[in-house]
Amino acid sequence: MKTHWHVATAAEAFAAAQFARCGWDVNVQYGANQPEYDFVASNGDWMMKVSAKGSRDGGWGLTQSYLRNARYKQAADIWLERHGNKTVLCFVQFKDTAADELPRMYLATPKEVADWLRRAAGGRGDTILYEEHHWSPRARAAGVCDAIPDKWKFSAQRIWDVAQTIEGIPHRRGRPVRR
Repeated sequence: MKTHWHVATAAEAFAAAQFARCGWDVNVQYGANQPEYDFVASNGDWMMKVSAKGSRDGGWGLTQSYLRNARYKQAADIWLERHGNKTVLCFVQFKDTAADELPRMYLATPKEVADWLRRAAGGRGDTILYEEHHWSPRARAAGVCDAIPDKWKFSAQRIWDVAQTIEGIPHRRGRPVRR
């Protein structure tokens, strides 16, 4: 992929395709994207706004524009405030992925991501969500490995887990339970 535009466009397409593949209806926006999300995924009465984030280098820069005076945790807090409670993030990683392979994908709520960013770098906090990052011996977080939690791996069950979190709906075996 030549440019960031190619990465972002491909990430949105893969994310939308995987939601549809898991049985969710996908509504892609017409015209300019909304600032907070790229498409809406719904299943019956359940809905989420999905922000697809693509990467080809192993990480997603998320809070740099909010960082002041090395206050990483505050930057994560400000970033979190800018997301609605129906928004989820779908991270799509193209690094070391051949054109005939699916990219690695992860799904998380903004709160989960902000919590991860606050704990990163040995508790100092960071502005980049890394798929897997080993801090060098010269770094403050020397010896620490920051990695996306396994539970964030994209799957049909993960979609339902996230839907339950943002909707507060009990579920079992991948299906919501009607009250």
